[in-house]
Amino acid sequence: MADEHQAVAEDAQSLEQIEGKAWGDPPPEATSMIAAVHRLRRVPVGSLDPEGLRLLIAQRVGVETLVPRALTALSAEPLLEADYYPGDVLVAVLRVPAAYWTAHPQELGRLTQIIASIEEPDPELKDDIDAFWAAVSPESAPSAAPRDPGVQPG
Repeated sequence: MADEHQAVAEDAQSLEQIEGKAWGDPPPEATSMIAAVHRLRRVPVGSLDPEGLRLLIAQRVGVETLVPRALTALSAEPLLEADYYPGDVLVAVLRVPAAYWTAHPQELGRLTQIIASIEEPDPELKDDIDAFWAAVSPESAPSAAPRDPGVQPG
């Protein structure tokens, strides 16, 4: 229950407020993506849209705060689309480093349920899911297709 109250309180705060680190304005030569990340760090996290979540998580900014929120959104809509394609928010979450998932087994459980809810992922999403499992839990990663015993190697 305390985590839920903390999340509600954080919804009104920006990443800069939550983390206590102001990045300031982006450098003049910053790309539009870098400028967007700087701007989004000042937006209350409860006001971030799917594209804001996707971009920040993909850039490894505010992961501790934003991944749980992304998982909540993905629980309702596993193939949530930001600006690119259905499932792009999920792909950003799948690409979060394995160390995060090791440190947050409850969040890993939530992500496992989200992945399981997708009946037929497209081939690209399946590749991202397979890469995720290989990084997070090599013993859980899908194994290579069994070799046809009647075919002799090269």
